[in-house]
Amino acid sequence: MNTAFKKYLITSKKDVSWGFYINNLGRNVIRKHAEYPSMDHPDQYIFTWDKGRILDEFHLVLITKGEGVFESNATGKIKISDGDVFLLFPGMWHRYKPKKSIGWTERWVGFSGAIATHFLSNGFFKADAPVISKCNTTSVLHHFNTLFKLFDEASYGYQHIASGVCIQLMAELHKIKSGGTNLDDLNSMVSQAKSVMYKHINGTINLTEIASNLGVSYSKFRIDFKKQTGVSPLQYHLLLKIEKSKELLLNTKKSQKEIAFELGFESDVYFNRLFKRKTGLSPGKFRGLSKDLL
Repeated sequence: MNTAFKKYLITSKKDVSWGFYINNLGRNVIRKHAEYPSMDHPDQYIFTWDKGRILDEFHLVLITKGEGVFESNATGKIKISDGDVFLLFPGMWHRYKPKKSIGWTERWVGFSGAIATHFLSNGFFKADAPVISKCNTTSVLHHFNTLFKLFDEASYGYQHIASGVCIQLMAELHKIKSGGTNLDDLNSMVSQAKSVMYKHINGTINLTEIASNLGVSYSKFRIDFKKQTGVSPLQYHLLLKIEKSKELLLNTKKSQKEIAFELGFESDVYFNRLFKRKTGLSPGKFRGLSKDLL
């Protein structure tokens, strides 16, 4: 693979209507004591350290080696290290550079579109917290390398395929950002908890005991579980029961009362109420509607 790669694209109306499109991407090794940034970019991307820059698109910059500094109106100066990603937001003044005595290796992708604006402007990523650490992972590098290959070969339809890869890249970064520095531990803990819940799908569970067996407080267990799944441990267990009840309603002739008892609900009245709240239908209507569709 060549050390340097830069690609700047001409965007069509069709690309814009797709909702997510890549404007440019590249990689470069900045040697120590080299001038930065280089002046071999299109005018709208060139900046100096003194004046900084404002873009009209999103940029994602990954530093895989070296260190430097990033600054924006929203953050002030932030030290950048090996494995850090920083995001640039449209309309936000910023500047960045490697440390002269060290240099850095950078990869970047610039993108725009309604879809990009949606998930980058709705709290998933924030301008006042643009740096994500520990992103120098096999998966993140694979997504970048896939993008470089797509744009190098430029086969028919590559722009739309590349937009999907870039969204996958953003999803991977959000996972790293949300999981913090203990992502593997979080995945293991939640996976073990889910397994226990499924084994006890027909009864009740002691969530405090589960947390204790996992070696964490219930408070931390609940926060971390919800961070990964989007719901509390108790709600997750109830949702498992609802999904199992759907299977029993569709594939057996058991009554609603029998199903409620089998799944450990305190009463069939509670089961009916919970099922309707979670699905929008009563168990009877769900069974009837499903049969009508078969």
